[in-house]
Amino acid sequence: MTRRYRRHPELRLTALEGEGVALHLGTRRYYTVSESGLDLLEALERPRSLEELVAVLTSKYQVTVAVAADTTRAFLDRGVQAGVLLVEERP
Repeated sequence: MTRRYRRHPELRLTALEGEGVALHLGTRRYYTVSESGLDLLEALERPRSLEELVAVLTSKYQVTVAVAADTTRAFLDRGVQAGVLLVEERP
């Protein structure tokens, strides 16, 4: 079973001086994210696996795969918990 993530369809993103702001239209809640968080949210326009998202970070930032994986897992967990990310299970 492969777990894939995508951003909620009611989430809107804006880049602001090295970070980002996300607005969930359904809940009318704002979230601030770092530059790397914004990169992940932009990549999540379509469903992606953890491995694909780690590759997004390692291709743009000078970070090890282990650090990128830990950071990405934490980001995904917080995003799912906040309701801004959705999870799909695929065989």
